[in-house]
Amino acid sequence: MEASPALSRIGLAGLAVMGQNLALNVAEKGFPISVYNRTTSKVDETVQRAQDEGQLPLFGHYTPREFVLSIKRPRSVVILVKAGSPVDQTIAALSDHMEPGDCIIDGGNEWYENTERRIQEVSNKGLLYLGMGVSGGEEGARNGPSLMPGGSHQAYSNIQDILEKVAAQVEDGPCVTYIGEGGSGNFVKMVHNGIEYGDMQLISEAYDVLKHVGGLSNDELAEIFAEWNRGELESFLIEITSDIFRVKDDLSDGFLVDKILDKTGMKGTGKWTVQQAAELSVAAPTIAASLDCRYLSGLKEERENAAEVLKEAGFKEEVGSLAKGIDKKRLIDDVRQALYASKICSYAQGMNLLRAKSVEKGWNLNFGELARIWKGGCIIRAVFLDRIKKAYQRNPNLASLVVDPEFAREMVQRQAAWRRVVGLAISAGISTPGMCASLAYFDTYRRARLPANLVQAQRDLFGAHTYERIDRPGSFHTEWKKSAQNSNAGVGALN
Repeated sequence: MEASPALSRIGLAGLAVMGQNLALNVAEKGFPISVYNRTTSKVDETVQRAQDEGQLPLFGHYTPREFVLSIKRPRSVVILVKAGSPVDQTIAALSDHMEPGDCIIDGGNEWYENTERRIQEVSNKGLLYLGMGVSGGEEGARNGPSLMPGGSHQAYSNIQDILEKVAAQVEDGPCVTYIGEGGSGNFVKMVHNGIEYGDMQLISEAYDVLKHVGGLSNDELAEIFAEWNRGELESFLIEITSDIFRVKDDLSDGFLVDKILDKTGMKGTGKWTVQQAAELSVAAPTIAASLDCRYLSGLKEERENAAEVLKEAGFKEEVGSLAKGIDKKRLIDDVRQALYASKICSYAQGMNLLRAKSVEKGWNLNFGELARIWKGGCIIRAVFLDRIKKAYQRNPNLASLVVDPEFAREMVQRQAAWRRVVGLAISAGISTPGMCASLAYFDTYRRARLPANLVQAQRDLFGAHTYERIDRPGSFHTEWKKSAQNSNAGVGALN
């Protein structure tokens, strides 16, 4: 549609594929929407798509002023541009024409502190602001994403009806909820992406073990992942993994997955998650391991060189000899259980990071609700998120998913298979850093006593950092060297 006869209900600026798809989704749900982009060809393209996809009520505009004035007050404008300074430039261009009570919603993957700065800046003009995580990729944006809006509650109320229609729909409601104040929406989306890194790493390790120790073909792998997707592991990532193994290469013989260069790209949200975990003293080893693996995958030439050097130094691959006597059926079932148990630990780490930040910032995040809105639309959508939701409903103050009675039982049932897989991978020389990190996390967390007593003694010896005792209150310091010398002297006298 060309000219808008009446004012639009909402506006969207930034018409790359995500922006176009989200705008078309809004229009398809019956809400008239104005769109704007600095490059005018993108406006024309979006208007044409709206025509082609069902004469949708979407109206193109070519200047910031015309765009803003075409929207009904109080205006709500979604911006979907690259994070960082492009967001500030877009806000500057649009806010000149906006009036007090109007709202800006940033739908990009933005660093949460930038959102908190912008909330302050636009409030000087009387404007409201939301930082909204959007997950689900291009398809999700068009057909129903998971939405994580944080910031002004009034701004959320103004567009709640639109967001609830546009979001993915699951049996217990739309995949959107008001997350909390400030940059909480962006922070939750960042941790969602960190969990996604962990999930993808764990799945790639399952593939590595099944392919190299189990000797399974791509056809067999496609079947196994399809079967897993009918059980407890049912999820978007398991489903697409099955699909990937089926795709033949149209440029040469064989399967496409085998021709892909083993160097992983990244945008930065995984790194932010690990940095925040460190800042908040929250252990997130599975997510950290997945990030480290992406870094190491980038060293392709160094890895090829290392393979040659170590071979010349006498390194022998053990995979072949181990694969000979393997019981494939049992290996497949063990890997399934190891993947599931590792995933629980990874999600536990993500949830604990969210809780620590929620306490620090006073966001009062509702973890059961976060698990619920991730059940549809988003990249980590999975059946077992419903179980996480129920765990937090049973106990909103749950210290960790690992100690929820249901998940605890599942971890215990699967630990033998989990240890077999990790042990087998280590023997075969196949790195499974995500599964190892999850298992080490589980084994550390479940032990009532750790060797940290020795570390505290060392710290007290070289830095007089003091230590506490298990049998009496207070802080203690020992002159360890003197005591050791006295003990030695005593031993000498005995001898």
